[in-house]
Amino acid sequence: MSHQPPDDRRLLVTLFAGMAEAAGRRWVELDWEGGTVRELRSRVASACPAIEPLLARSAVAIGDRYAAEADTVPHDAEVAIIPPVSGG
Repeated sequence: MSHQPPDDRRLLVTLFAGMAEAAGRRWVELDWEGGTVRELRSRVASACPAIEPLLARSAVAIGDRYAAEADTVPHDAEVAIIPPVSGG
């Protein structure tokens, strides 16, 4: 039995590393009917302005693969945003 109602169009976007620190949370939850990665970045920036500067330089993963800007993000996808990694 599913814990989500069938009409649930909430997308949970997982944030990692410095992006999660900047946001002050590990997830951003959006009302989402589906759209492109580009649209997703815009919606995440609106929902959490503190991470907007990192979004353009960050990778978006849908399921177990990295996604291009024009790729479709379904409403029921597992999505993660991974900021650039630096170090020595």
